[in-house]
Amino acid sequence: MKSIVRRRPSPALVISLIALFISLGGVSYAVATGSIDSREIKDNTVRTVDLRNNDVRTRDLRNNEVRGRDIRNSTLQGRDVALDTLTGDDIDESRLDKVATAANADSAQTANSALSLNGLRLLPIKHRSGNVTGQTVFDAAGLQLAVSCAGGNEQLQARTTIAGGEITVISNDAAAADGTATQLVHSLDDDFDPGEDFDLEDTATASDDRIYQLHYLGGNGADVTAQLITDDDLGASDCVVSGYAVVAD
Repeated sequence: MKSIVRRRPSPALVISLIALFISLGGVSYAVATGSIDSREIKDNTVRTVDLRNNDVRTRDLRNNEVRGRDIRNSTLQGRDVALDTLTGDDIDESRLDKVATAANADSAQTANSALSLNGLRLLPIKHRSGNVTGQTVFDAAGLQLAVSCAGGNEQLQARTTIAGGEITVISNDAAAADGTATQLVHSLDDDFDPGEDFDLEDTATASDDRIYQLHYLGGNGADVTAQLITDDDLGASDCVVSGYAVVAD
């Protein structure tokens, strides 16, 4: 029994004990000093409950790692979005409410051929060509305008598809702006019916380069006001009609 107590430990045992104490002490030291990093943590073992509230910062997140599924619905506010960073591609237009001041614009529509506002339509009138016969340049609300051009002469006529109408036209020579009586022409038909041809110039001496103001009242209540200009030698075009009409039908 005395021989066992007096026996000294072997060098191997001493080294093993030292290694054991160092390893245990190292873990304790690491825990005490907070030096544990991601290498000591098994993947997918840290949960939300393991994180202190408000301790995760932007610098703790890898760029482009947070996705929409990582964010609770209705938690982002306007202050969370940088100014001028959202574009049309980021917004679902169908989810937007109507702007209050735009409520009165429901009747306004834009198309390639017309503008509409509160029952009024704005129709462009554009025609450029060489010689033509009876070419329709406007057709709306029962009123039709047709142009014929031949040999440098241009004629603009109106027709209607509705009985009991009225049309009046005031025109003037676009080549001279002094407004003398021989240049100013006023034409009127207060019983404008289908089958009639109404000559907007209504005088053989009128110039083909003219400015027109037209007003048509249809038998069905339609109303057309038009501003026009004609030209028989504009560049390569020998037959030009240009302007617009405001239609209420």
